Amino acid sequence: MNFVSRKLMQSWAGLGPRFLPFADAATPELPLGRLLRLSLFQVTVGMALVLLVGTLNRVMIVELAVPASIVSIMISLPLIFAPFRAMIGFRSDIHQSVLGWRRVPFIFRGTLLQFGGLAIMPFALLVLSGGGESARYPIWVGQIGAGISFLLVGAGLHTVQTIGLALATDLSKPETQPKVVGLMYVMLLFGMIVSAFAFGAALAEFSPLRLVQVIQACALITLVLNSVAAWKQEGRNATRRHMSQSQTTFRQSWLSFAQGGQAMRRLLVVCTGTMGFSMADVLLEPYGGQILQLSVGATTSLTATLAVGGLCGLGLASRVLGRGADPFKMASYGVMIGIPAFMAVIAAAPYQAAEYFALGTFLIGFGAGLFGHGTLTATMNRAPQDQIGLALGAWGASQALAAGLAIAFGGILRDLVALMPASGRFGPAFSYMSVYTVEILLLAFTLALMLPLLRKAVPLSEPIPSNVPAQITAPSA
Repeated sequence: MNFVSRKLMQSWAGLGPRFLPFADAATPELPLGRLLRLSLFQVTVGMALVLLVGTLNRVMIVELAVPASIVSIMISLPLIFAPFRAMIGFRSDIHQSVLGWRRVPFIFRGTLLQFGGLAIMPFALLVLSGGGESARYPIWVGQIGAGISFLLVGAGLHTVQTIGLALATDLSKPETQPKVVGLMYVMLLFGMIVSAFAFGAALAEFSPLRLVQVIQACALITLVLNSVAAWKQEGRNATRRHMSQSQTTFRQSWLSFAQGGQAMRRLLVVCTGTMGFSMADVLLEPYGGQILQLSVGATTSLTATLAVGGLCGLGLASRVLGRGADPFKMASYGVMIGIPAFMAVIAAAPYQAAEYFALGTFLIGFGAGLFGHGTLTATMNRAPQDQIGLALGAWGASQALAAGLAIAFGGILRDLVALMPASGRFGPAFSYMSVYTVEILLLAFTLALMLPLLRKAVPLSEPIPSNVPAQITAPSA
């Protein structure tokens, strides 16, 4: 019996590394339990993104009757802080702490910003709507309060995500970083999916009191999960208590980081590739409903199809990159998959083929997963030891800004094309096809930009040594 039990336990333990591509990201120095606990910060980021972009978008327009223009402005406010992610990462790289920490203080600062924004948000929205008890206050008070709350949440989630990824890079070994990246991405998607279902169930019967309860519950969950994520993750380094002030300014550090051109090319690849995959985010469901006559349930399932494709892409990328593959080559595969994926979505309209649409949607998620994983892994592996926060902040700023601008531009382009005379001749599908065509062109341009990076890429099996002086390693970042 003992022999059988021992064999069963050995088989069960082997299931993780064999079938779960992120289980073998753990090392003796960074056990799986500690790694999963650290990844909880991605759950709160995903929850905040769903709340801002999804749930409140609908609630403000439909239930609270807030003008759509004001809603769009409010939702775009968190993007204001996206360019500051590089500065936040740089500050964490050189941070002095009496307790000997670099990253943890910034995680708690970001958490408090998220908590504060979510705490005042529901009351500001009720005043903004101008109804009920909130009628005693002028609407401009609600506009200011809602704007401040969205800014605080945006600043908090950008800070937490940037520093959390930097801390994960600090704690993981170069050979396990691809799997760590995959796990972080999966936890972000997990937080978004679970939050979307939870918000939908909680607000099925809407009331102002229920809105207050849901948003403030998010504030409490954010505080608890981020605190658990950061607990005992970063070791206390006594030398940081007495470090002299860094003589390197952010401008000097950024110029060092950007020197040589390859760093800026990589950031441009992130921008164009993210825009190529993101412009259709808000158009896929309307396309399926208006052009292919799909039901609400069918188009909603396509969102799940996109997420499943992304999870499959992350799983494959984690497994392949963990074996030493070039991350930029993996990102290029994602771009090459994205181009025919959008072609399949376009072809669904003239053939009225929902199966083409479903296949294209899955491949868009799959390609985006490969691309995002590849670019983030390359950033983590090629960042100099003293510029990890700066490098990850620059990646995050490029990705967030590109995604936000792409979503806005996609909607605007679709509306502008719909007003053109040619749209009347070719039908309503023409406006959607125009956006998908632009995405194909952006992905093709991204692939062209990546060619020099593929020729000069540094293999993951030969990571940049951490003991090389910053002035030597920075140009190759």
